[in-house]
Amino acid sequence: MTDGPHDLDATGLLCPLPVLKARKRLKALASGEALRMRADDPAAIVDVPHFCAEAGHELLSTEDDGTVQTYLIRKG
Repeated sequence: MTDGPHDLDATGLLCPLPVLKARKRLKALASGEALRMRADDPAAIVDVPHFCAEAGHELLSTEDDGTVQTYLIRKG
């Protein structure tokens, strides 16, 4: 993570769009770089960790402010 995490605002999007957009953004990053994604889809709580595990990415942190979750994902 040389320049800090890249950001993706996926609020307002429903499953499977947050994960699909994260996959597209992560594809453009170098291995080890991080993506910070914000989402308000209730399914993202399950979908994002599952996506990371299946795709070989590391879910560094998850924060929940009540309506919006923030995920920090390191590209594997």
